[in-house]
Amino acid sequence: MKTYEIMLDSINEVKGFVNMVSKYDCDVDLISGRYVVDAKSIMGIFSLDLAKPIKVEVHADDADELDAEIKAYVKK
Repeated sequence: MKTYEIMLDSINEVKGFVNMVSKYDCDVDLISGRYVVDAKSIMGIFSLDLAKPIKVEVHADDADELDAEIKAYVKK
């Protein structure tokens, strides 16, 4: 399992993130406070507080391509 901290600042970023994550078969969770949602659910993401950084957990050991794509959203 790999963990990242990302920011999704706009509707287009949320849409792009969901489309990117949905290409992969592994489970990806977004965690904000005590809430955990499926990263492939656009409605789930919009239920989170997007003003704060969101923790991403990728539940796969061999998702190198996904790791590279997620880095575009990592908080700088």
